[in-house]
Amino acid sequence: QVQLVESGGGSVQAGGSLRLFCAASGLTFSAYSMAWFRQPPGKERERVAHISRDGSTVYADSVQGRFTISRDNAEHTLSLQMNSLKPEDTATYYCAARVPWSAEVNFWGQGTQVTVSS
Repeated sequence: QVQLVESGGGSVQAGGSLRLFCAASGLTFSAYSMAWFRQPPGKERERVAHISRDGSTVYADSVQGRFTISRDNAEHTLSLQMNSLKPEDTATYYCAARVPWSAEVNFWGQGTQVTVSS
């Protein structure tokens, strides 16, 4: 059974930092492209950052230069370092796994809440 379990969310003031973690099990982690998505209150889910199997990364314009996605294939973990946080970063953050040849996310985590106060 595939599980993606996020942790590291919380409340922080604007300008602060948080690091999110996603622990993956039940899948061949290195074979999957991984991503972080977020869903702000009342809005649609959006992709924040993506990391491919070879480690190449893509970021949403809104987080470029502030967030860093990384993966550890040996430990089956995905991370998101978030710096210079803004109130508009407030959202539920989700870890996602996708086989490279699929247009759809194959597995989702349950989400972790990030709240940034001004």
